[in-house]
Amino acid sequence: MPHTDPSTANVAETSGIPGSSTRPHPTDGIPLPAHGFETLDALPVPELAQVTAGDVITRTAMLLMSASAEKLGMNPDGEPHLDLDEARQLITALAGLLAASLEYLGERGAPLRAGLTTLQAAFREASSFPDEPGQGPGEDLLS
Repeated sequence: MPHTDPSTANVAETSGIPGSSTRPHPTDGIPLPAHGFETLDALPVPELAQVTAGDVITRTAMLLMSASAEKLGMNPDGEPHLDLDEARQLITALAGLLAASLEYLGERGAPLRAGLTTLQAAFREASSFPDEPGQGPGEDLLS
């Protein structure tokens, strides 16, 4: 039977628990790579605590949509950049996010799904050798 009294827990049992006061967490010393989302890092944590889950999911979906569009060369303000491998990953991630959370998005779900469909069509159009129908990025995740 596992030990359940936290006042007498030994170091081995608490050393892997984030926030444990006995030792630092193993990942504390690992530097995170630059990710380009400094504006997100600048948001104070208390403000994020006030944001609904639906808003976080929507914001994440919009970020994935924007990044996908950029990778598909759909940037109206700059030099078009086409990277289908990156676009495939981003579109698939977007489809996975929407598949997992569509029921929580309410009226926001339909426009996000329409955006995904547009990106999938743009991907197919940009491909020299288009995927078979149903085999494109994320097409198997949402039916």
